[in-house]
Amino acid sequence: MNQIEAYWQHFRDSEGRQNIHYKEAFQFGEKADWLAGLVADGVKEATCSSFPLYELEGESLPEVGDYQIVLNSLDEPVAIIKSYSIEIYPFKEVPVDFALAEGEGTYEEWKEAHVAFFSSELSKNGLDFTEDMLTVCDRFKKVFPK
Repeated sequence: MNQIEAYWQHFRDSEGRQNIHYKEAFQFGEKADWLAGLVADGVKEATCSSFPLYELEGESLPEVGDYQIVLNSLDEPVAIIKSYSIEIYPFKEVPVDFALAEGEGTYEEWKEAHVAFFSSELSKNGLDFTEDMLTVCDRFKKVFPK
């Protein structure tokens, strides 16, 4: 059993629930260790992603109730989160309280970092970032470790 599966099994054992599954194990953005630390500390309780990239990559959108395993830059599990709200907004309409729930600083810092990140990721696929781009806004709670 690999490290991620062992971590998931430990969570399921601690919850007394064997019939649950996680959607994915992933790193947050370009600053995986810092962002995983924010999740582990309970500071980061939201994340947004580019809707067009889901379409390009043929990935399904997150859903309420999804469990995900947050990894650090070494692909080691740091926390398990569970989504409780998924909303889609044009980037320019992402609510300020959502941006702040991402735990990455002020609204202006959040906006600057996300414009840079989305611009970079979209350009790799021949797309341009605009503030009209749809974003998938995922609010979650850290459920493990408690």
